[in-house]
Amino acid sequence: MALIDDYLDAVKAQLPADKRDDIIAELRELILSRFEAKEEELARPLTEEEQEAILREIGHPLVVAQRYAGGPDSLVGPELYPYWLFAVKAGLLIVGAVQIVGALVALVGGPQSFGQAIGQAFAGFFEGAFYLGGVITAVAWSMERWGGKPRWMTDWRVKDLHAFTLADPVRWGLTGSVSAGVGDKAATARPAAIRTSPGRWPGSDALFSLIFGGLFVAWWIGAWEWPWGGAFELGDQLVTVSGAPVWTALFAPILALALSHMAVDLLGVLRPDMVRLRAVFAVGLGLASLALAWTILQWGHWFDLTAADGATAQVRGGLHLLRWEALDAIDQAERTLAGQARVLGTVLSFVLAGFGIAQAFAILGDLTKVVRGR
Repeated sequence: MALIDDYLDAVKAQLPADKRDDIIAELRELILSRFEAKEEELARPLTEEEQEAILREIGHPLVVAQRYAGGPDSLVGPELYPYWLFAVKAGLLIVGAVQIVGALVALVGGPQSFGQAIGQAFAGFFEGAFYLGGVITAVAWSMERWGGKPRWMTDWRVKDLHAFTLADPVRWGLTGSVSAGVGDKAATARPAAIRTSPGRWPGSDALFSLIFGGLFVAWWIGAWEWPWGGAFELGDQLVTVSGAPVWTALFAPILALALSHMAVDLLGVLRPDMVRLRAVFAVGLGLASLALAWTILQWGHWFDLTAADGATAQVRGGLHLLRWEALDAIDQAERTLAGQARVLGTVLSFVLAGFGIAQAFAILGDLTKVVRGR
């Protein structure tokens, strides 16, 4: 049956080459037996929709293939997850503390400005956080896949457990709290428009958005640079990435939009109860963001790639790349400067389209807040 063959081909593609034939034969027998049992129950041949329903009951090809593949089915399993989470939390606190100390030292003993020191501290924190998270996850994955645990995970003593309290953000004053007691007057006086879980400050989302907005503005005006720079290796050559004229032409509008977003986020930090007013501003900024994204998409020429030997290529995108054929062509792209430029153009076109879709949903959400006030 063509339907079964298509299903089994999808499963087969996910299986190890040395086991796939036996597994597919076993799975085919299982499917056929399910089909025959259902046909006997109905006293007639199954329709294609009924066959589809049985195959869906058996499971998606990716899930079924994982069942037969064996081994761990997650990067970090439930047994190791608490250790992984503690390591990430403690590591982020350490990285943050190191960057804060470094920023203070730079301000006291060096010629750096406040903006440069803060920008470098944030850049160092996020770079360290990414590296740290990746290393911890890789270690947990290797333990999950090949087994083996350090001695302190199995042979621990109660008197050593005090070190684990260092991962509590409350001890470091990094979390706010919202009283939710029944008899608490502050909780009674809190506007009904703010809904938050116990222990969470209602302005936390706006604060994080404000921080990221500040980082973007600092980078946009040249106060600091990404630590990994605007270059990448292609074969044995270093390729430099430079912006196209579109970014010069739109420098002021992008900066104004980012600063406006920060102003709304600042309002959310200072007055988290003013939900409806913030939502009104957010709708306007969302529409402006959509217009800006459309302008960038229509512009087409976004970046220039320059190789060490002097060869150049333009990263171009647009509506014509928003199709599945363009995505399929990424796999066949040549490892040349022109090929990588086409890949970047396709990827960035879809990223820009995804940004537009996300903005549209955000606008709908903000309109709901304008109507409901929460």
